[in-house]
Amino acid sequence: MKEARSWLFYGSLVAVYLTLNSVLNLTNKWVLSSDTGYGFSFPLLLTSCHMAFSFAALLPMMLAPAKRALHMETLGKQWRGLVAVGMFMALNISLNNTSLVWLALSVNQVIRASIPIFTAILAVVVEHQVPSPGEAVGLVALTAGVMIAVYEGSGAAGPVAVFLCVLGTICNAAMMTFSGKLLSEKINVLRLAFYTAPVSLVVLLPFLWMREADSLQKYMTLHSYDVYLIILLSSGVALSYNVVHSLMIQHTSAVATTVIGEAKIVGLLLLSALVLGERNLFSVNMLVGCGVFLGGLAVYSQYKLRAVSAKAIAQLKAGGADDERLIEAVPLTNSDASSASHRREVS
Repeated sequence: MKEARSWLFYGSLVAVYLTLNSVLNLTNKWVLSSDTGYGFSFPLLLTSCHMAFSFAALLPMMLAPAKRALHMETLGKQWRGLVAVGMFMALNISLNNTSLVWLALSVNQVIRASIPIFTAILAVVVEHQVPSPGEAVGLVALTAGVMIAVYEGSGAAGPVAVFLCVLGTICNAAMMTFSGKLLSEKINVLRLAFYTAPVSLVVLLPFLWMREADSLQKYMTLHSYDVYLIILLSSGVALSYNVVHSLMIQHTSAVATTVIGEAKIVGLLLLSALVLGERNLFSVNMLVGCGVFLGGLAVYSQYKLRAVSAKAIAQLKAGGADDERLIEAVPLTNSDASSASHRREVS
């Protein structure tokens, strides 16, 4: 019974994570693109709205007496990590949103499919998690597939848009790695979102003022208010996604979350073709690259599951965990020993 509940919980969590990720990307592309949406070419403002909404929405909860007592202790001990997460989050979202002004969503998503390799490298440095040889081969194959797919599709977008998307992907990997480290130290996912949102906002505001303030005034006089309603709804989706994203990291790991997130690539490629009219980008290179990518994903998943099962069996033989905990752990965690403590804290 507990095993069934565990699979149901994690299956639901993954489904919500992938759905919110897809909806957020499609919404941002729709709002930012001059061809398919409102031409709201203010990615820094859009990101700032997401951060401000997150802080304002969580503020009443965080002002409750039970929460107030935790703030000073948490900020005193973890301020460096929180600043790092906030900075990398701001850079990740703003660079990605900026690239969406010129870059097709399908190409954007294929580039960002390389995030597991960056996350794995950073996890070695920050969290001291070293992938097995089999996992490393899978990640390399996955990245090779991405490069093959991007080769032809990025030509029309220009090198600047591709560079911004790649840089945002690296920042996303850094944000996830530092988030994983913080979440292993008893920081609740809602408090993580609450603390990092103002940091991201402070980082973004100077660039927003310099790059978008003048053109924004002109835009506001020419467009109806429905675009601002869409931005508000997008901010709500962004907050929901950030919370679920942190839950994914907390219950698995930064690397495992990025690999799980790759499942959305095929769905988004299909949606971008059907909804956004990007069928012309489905070249032979992109199809071959996606095939190599999926092969690498299969190899990585196979070795990851083997490592998790071997670890659980070893713990059982050593008497370090009872049968009930292992039943919950085997299909759900990664090789990080701290994941079990994550589940105990959340439950």
